[in-house]
Amino acid sequence: MNRGFNFSAGPAAMPTEVLERAQEELLNWNGNGCSVMEFGHRTPEFEQLLDQTEADLRKLLNIPNHYRVLFMHGSASHQFAMVPMNFLAPGDTANYLEQAHWSKKAIKEAQNFAKIHVQRGFQQTDEGLAIVPESEWQLDDAGKYLHFTSNETIVGVQFKTEPEAFAGKLVCDMCSDILSRPIDIEKYALIYAGAQKNIGPSGMTVVIVREDLFEQMQTHRVPSLFQYPLMAQHKSMYNTPPSFGIYLASLVFEWLLEQGGVEAIEKANQQKAQLLYDAIDASIFYHSPVAKDSRSIMNVAFTLSNPELDSMFLKQAKEQGLLALKGHRDFGGMRASIYNAMSLQGVQTLVDFMREFERKV
Repeated sequence: MNRGFNFSAGPAAMPTEVLERAQEELLNWNGNGCSVMEFGHRTPEFEQLLDQTEADLRKLLNIPNHYRVLFMHGSASHQFAMVPMNFLAPGDTANYLEQAHWSKKAIKEAQNFAKIHVQRGFQQTDEGLAIVPESEWQLDDAGKYLHFTSNETIVGVQFKTEPEAFAGKLVCDMCSDILSRPIDIEKYALIYAGAQKNIGPSGMTVVIVREDLFEQMQTHRVPSLFQYPLMAQHKSMYNTPPSFGIYLASLVFEWLLEQGGVEAIEKANQQKAQLLYDAIDASIFYHSPVAKDSRSIMNVAFTLSNPELDSMFLKQAKEQGLLALKGHRDFGGMRASIYNAMSLQGVQTLVDFMREFERKV
């Protein structure tokens, strides 16, 4: 079997070593005679798996003890509602950066629960799409938190560092760049990330939340399964947890630690992104729509000089084992998502194909 290079934005490629190990253990996990999917979540064996998975994530991101880690059902889109439901009482407000597709969905959901102050986060400059400088933000000082998306997948715009405004009260949708680089956890009130890009399969979301904030949360109005304090009290097992997602996340975390941790994977990610952006910038046939200082190292969007060639590009790329390069419907063009699991070889193969395609047409 020949595996292609999967550039999908999500669900995204997983490390081959992880998939192979999961395949080996699918019918007989840890010698227990059955799959982890069939194993009771209240058993000592599964609780040990859950504890180790959390411990490895804490090590990778250097998560302090006063933050709780939750493995929750559903997607990050569920968190668009859960964050304001837990944090905001009637009459409260929060700040939201309006960036692109996903942040707009988060804003729309939050507006169902409280007054939301919206600050434009992206702007079009002569160099392309860029993050609005923090010095130009106008935020509501009374806001309970500042919500932003660290990496927008649609056209690949990424914060290089955490905002200084509302430090300690940042809430971040970190779906597409969690575990791709070190972060300063102490600057955040809460981080959430759907698993399907850098953690594991879809259907699970990781939440990292500062424990002292539980006392301020409006949980009397919130359904039980949506309450962060209750889920933390029960160690993510108030109900049956997403056991297979936790298992695969545990394998991914082990793999990351074997690679040298987040610091090492950041260097690899920078190398991959630089290789691809250099190829785009060196060509008049390809174009990046994002200003250089705002470019994502996870999602590289680009266009062809002649859009009529898009379908040919995608067809020939697929024939070469380069998969899922079609851009998001809101943007068009191409998008190469080069998450942690994408190898340097995969990016080099894409660059070689791009150069050959340009030469031939």
